[in-house]
Amino acid sequence: MRRRLPHRIIACCLAVALSVALAACGSGKHPYDATAENNGYYVKLDGISYQLQISRELNQYAVEDHQYLAGLAAGTTAPSATQLWYGVFLWAKNDTKHSVATADNFYITDTQNNVYRPVTVNPQINQYAWVAETLAPLGTEPAPDTTASFGPTQGGLVLFKLPVAVYNNRPLTLHIVSPSGGRDATISLDL
Repeated sequence: MRRRLPHRIIACCLAVALSVALAACGSGKHPYDATAENNGYYVKLDGISYQLQISRELNQYAVEDHQYLAGLAAGTTAPSATQLWYGVFLWAKNDTKHSVATADNFYITDTQNNVYRPVTVNPQINQYAWVAETLAPLGTEPAPDTTASFGPTQGGLVLFKLPVAVYNNRPLTLHIVSPSGGRDATISLDL
């Protein structure tokens, strides 16, 4: 007489097998590629790991987004009907055993090779603004216990004003320019 396994044991074995299979999905990409596809991936540049926390269109009339638009340089105008605010929120960590400066030069390109530069944001007024810093070993930007690190994005803001036409020219690519003159790191952006 054959003994049947209880349904619970079979279900548990199947659940374990499924979780192992799902954990392997996407494991072909290393989290520290020089280029990254999207949120959550890391790119390495000059000993610093950069992670895109989130990137998205900002609504200047929304309560949450309004705070990200504080501290704009004098003369910066609101987007026209054919423009939009776009926020890129980055996190960085020094993975070396010596102090290293984080990047202070970023730009976005689209599929038509248009180049978009960030809008200047005063970090004395906007506590979410990305500020290039020299990080001690294992230091992070934004620093712990700062508004940006505890905020909903947990990253420093690099702000862009983009034409609405970029929706037709996706994907967008964020370029992080090496402070040492090396090759840029790139991250594909959601829009």
